[in-house]
Amino acid sequence: MSLPYVEGILTADQVADSAAAIAAMQEPCGAVPWTTGEHVDIWNHVEAAMAMLVGGQVEAAERAYAWVPTMQHADGSFPMKIVNGVADDDRGDVNMTAYLAVGVWHHWLVRRDLEFVKQYWPTVRSALDWVVAQQVSWGGINYTPTEDYCLLTGNSSIYQSLRAGVALADLLDDPQPEWELAGGRLGHAVREHRDLFEDKSIHSMDWYYPVLGGAVRGRDAFELLDSRWDDFVRPGLGILCVSTNPWVTGAETCELVMALDSLGDHRRALTLLKDVQFLREDDGRYWTGWVYGDADIDPESGEPRNVHWPDEHTTYTAAAVILAVDALGEVAGHGTAGSGIMRGTSLAPHFAELALECGCPSADPLSVDGVARLS
Repeated sequence: MSLPYVEGILTADQVADSAAAIAAMQEPCGAVPWTTGEHVDIWNHVEAAMAMLVGGQVEAAERAYAWVPTMQHADGSFPMKIVNGVADDDRGDVNMTAYLAVGVWHHWLVRRDLEFVKQYWPTVRSALDWVVAQQVSWGGINYTPTEDYCLLTGNSSIYQSLRAGVALADLLDDPQPEWELAGGRLGHAVREHRDLFEDKSIHSMDWYYPVLGGAVRGRDAFELLDSRWDDFVRPGLGILCVSTNPWVTGAETCELVMALDSLGDHRRALTLLKDVQFLREDDGRYWTGWVYGDADIDPESGEPRNVHWPDEHTTYTAAAVILAVDALGEVAGHGTAGSGIMRGTSLAPHFAELALECGCPSADPLSVDGVARLS
C-alpha cells in the first residue's frame, strides 16, 4: 500500500514517521492512550488505529482493533475513560461507543478484508443498537444514559458512525432499518435543531462538526463555516480550541481541514494543513497546541505566551494530521482507498427524515445539495 502525502506539506516518509510515533505510544495490550501514561478513550483510540493503518503500521492498527471488544459492556456500550486497561469512568458514552463502526468500515476500504469485518460486526452491531436506544424524541442522542442532554459535536460524529454502520450492514447483508430511522432523525436534529443541544458554542468543534460528520452539506455548510470563521481561525497558526483562549490546537485544525475537504474547499484546507505543521517534531510527533500572544508573558494574567501547551505530544493530534493528509492527497498528492472516510463518499447514503417526532413535518425525501432532506 502506498502511503499518503500532500505535495509541499508532508511526504509519505513523514507520514510514516508520524504513524510510527503513534505506534510507539501504544500500550502492550493494544490500547492507544492520548499520550504516554495518559488515559484511553475509544473514539481517539479508533482514530489512532485508522491513522496507523494508512501510515503503514498495519500490525499495530490491528492490535488496536483487537483490544476494543475486550472493553465492551454487556449492553454494547464502552466506558468513557480507561486507564491501564481498567475503566476509570465506567459510564457509556454514545459518541465513543458509536465510532468503532467508522474504524471497521475504514479498515474494509483500505484492506478489503471481509473476515476482519465479520469478526468485529457483532461488536459494532451491539454498540450501535445501544447508541440508538439513547435517542430522544426531537432526534438528539443523550450523552450518556444518566445525563439528560445531547452534545452537538458527539451527535454530529454519530451521524457519520451510523452511515458507516449501515454500510457494514449492507456489505454483510444484515439490514438495520432502525439505524436508518434513527440516522434520519439525528441528521434532521443536527441541521434544524442545533439550539436544542447543550450549549458548547465556545468550542470550535461544535462549529465545524456538523459539516465534518456529514449532516450539513452544500450551501448550508459553507454558510455555517463562514459564520464563525473569524472567531476561531488564526491565520498562520491554525484554529482555536475554544473561542475564549489564545490556544490553537493541531487536532481541531486538521479536523476543520477535513471538513473543508468534504466541501471541495481545498484552498483553505491546504492552507490550514500547512499552517499547523509548526507543531511537528522532526521524529513525526506533534505537540497538542500553541498558546500565542503579543508578548511572552501575558500582562494581565502573568501566564506564559508563545509556548507549546500542554507539554505533551498526543497520538490524537498525529492521527488527525495523517487522516487530513490522506483526505487532501486525493487532490494534491496521493491518498489511500480510505481517504474519503470524512467526505462520506464511501459511506451509506444519507438518511431520509422519516417519522420525525420533533414537531416538524415528515415527507418523502428530496435531494438538496446531496443530502436527503425534507421540508
